[in-house]
Amino acid sequence: MSVNLSKGQKISLDKEAGTTLTRITMGLGWDAAKTKGFLGFGSKTEAVDLDASCVMFDENKSTSDIVWFRQLKSKDGSIVHTGDNRTGAGDGDDEQINVDLSTVPAHVKSLVFTVNSFTGQNFSQVENAYCRILNASNNQEVARFNLSVQGSHTAQIMAKLYRHNGEWKMHAIGENGNGRTFDDLMPQISVHL
Repeated sequence: MSVNLSKGQKISLDKEAGTTLTRITMGLGWDAAKTKGFLGFGSKTEAVDLDASCVMFDENKSTSDIVWFRQLKSKDGSIVHTGDNRTGAGDGDDEQINVDLSTVPAHVKSLVFTVNSFTGQNFSQVENAYCRILNASNNQEVARFNLSVQGSHTAQIMAKLYRHNGEWKMHAIGENGNGRTFDDLMPQISVHL
């Protein structure tokens, strides 16, 4: 049974999954909002290019590695991005980042997932946006966080996975920001480390 997270909520991934998770998938999905035409006729949808990223931080809160559309795999191979979706078209996850929690290097203490509009479109042009965590061994959804807070922001710090007392936990951050890439969000991210 998946848990629907609220902004700021923290959960134990293992407890919610009912088992020790070793591999997870962070899925990001969205749809472009439909615009209404003249007198309600001729509505259309413009493609929206959102990008999921994962920033790895060590115990000193320094960046260890980054996985995003320009680097689809972490240097150690524990995190892999499945590729860039530039439209949001179709059902299900539009982008996925696979994480092998059992091989994330011990010095990495947290993984922060962000979403950015590389083309500069803002979230008022997006609907049905979410991030979710799946148990990659059986594709069961563990947790879901709704990102569809429409507004003029172009980015969001979605969530943080972090080690705590020997297990991985998740913090649904849900903080709006602005920027084309994760790099523009780094000052905001540091507050949550």
